Amino acid sequence: MKKRTVGILGATGSVGQRFVQLLADHPWFTITAVCASERSAGKRYADAVSWKQATPIPEAVRDLPISSCEPELNCDFVFSGLDASVAGEIEEAFAAAGYPVISNSKNHRMAPDVPLLVADINPEHIALIDIQKKNRGFTKGYLVTNPNCSTIGLVTALKPLYDAFGIESVFVVTMQAVSGAGYPGISSMDILDNVVPYIGNEDDKIESEPLKILGSLTDETLVFASFGVSATANRVPVVDGHTGSVFVKLKKPASPEEAATVLRDYSPGSDFAGLPFMPERTILVADSPDRPQPRLDRDVHRGMSVTVGRVRKCPQLDLRFTFLVHNTIRGAAGTAILNAELLLLKGYL
Repeated sequence: MKKRTVGILGATGSVGQRFVQLLADHPWFTITAVCASERSAGKRYADAVSWKQATPIPEAVRDLPISSCEPELNCDFVFSGLDASVAGEIEEAFAAAGYPVISNSKNHRMAPDVPLLVADINPEHIALIDIQKKNRGFTKGYLVTNPNCSTIGLVTALKPLYDAFGIESVFVVTMQAVSGAGYPGISSMDILDNVVPYIGNEDDKIESEPLKILGSLTDETLVFASFGVSATANRVPVVDGHTGSVFVKLKKPASPEEAATVLRDYSPGSDFAGLPFMPERTILVADSPDRPQPRLDRDVHRGMSVTVGRVRKCPQLDLRFTFLVHNTIRGAAGTAILNAELLLLKGYL
C-alpha cells in the first residue's frame, strides 16, 4: 500500500505532539507537514515545540519546518489538534480547499452533517461525509471529528449495552486527568492534594455527544438516541487516564453477569482486524474488584482499549460500573488515527 502523507494542524500542542509520537512508525501514514501559530512558522519542529512526551521527538519530524495553518500543504489529508478558539474557521478552510480534515477539536462535532466518529463504535456514520460534501459543495475535502476524551470512554462502554438491552437513562461522574487540560493546564497549586469539581463545558459535551454517536442514520438524517445523560466532571491529580463511575437504567432487565458478558464479547467486526491502531479488544472487562486504575490499566493495548470494571447491580437503577480510558491516546489522537485508517479502508482517503 502506498503511504498517505499527513499534515498536523496544531502540531506543537499537547494533542499535536501525541499525533507526532503515535504516527512515528505508522505503516500507512507518514508526516510531511507540521503546522502551528505564526510565531512558530519557519522554525524547525524541534526548535519550536516544548516536547512533553515520554519518547524523543521522531527523527523524521525533528527537522520539518513549521508551516502556518493555511491550506497550502503538501499532504493528502490533515489531523487537527488545534485549540477550539481557532479550529473552526481553519478546519473549514482546509476542507473547502480539498483536504480531508480529521479533527480532535470540538468545533464541528455537533454539526448535523459531520460524523462524530469512533471507528469501532459507529462506523456507519461515515456515510455523513457524502451528505456533507453535497450540502457544502466540497469536492475532495470534508470534516470528520472524534468526541470528547471522556465521551469516548463512556460511549464505548455504553454501545454494547445499548444494542443488547436498550438504555433509558445514564448518570456519570468523571475523574479526569490533568493532561486533559493540555499544557501547562491546571497549576500544581490547584490540583495537588485536591479535586476540582468543575471543567468548563465538560458536562455538556458528555451529556450530548453520546446521543449523536449512538444515533441512527435514516434518509440522510441522523436521528439522535433518545435516552437522557446526566454528567458531573472533576479534575483529579492523575497525569493520564480518565475514570468514570456510571449508573444505567436499561429498557430490558439484565443481570450484572449478562451485562459483563455483553461488554466482554463486543466486537466491531472482522473488517477492523487489519487496522494498525485497532486494539486486540475494544473493551476489556476487569475481574478484580479494585480495577480499573489509571496507573495500572491506561496503557493496555497501547492505550487503545477501554477497561470496564466493577459491573454490579445498582439499587436505584439497573447497573453500575467503572470505566477507564487513556485520554490522550484512545480519548484523542489514537481514535483520530483509527478513524483515518477506517476512512482509508472505505475509500475516503
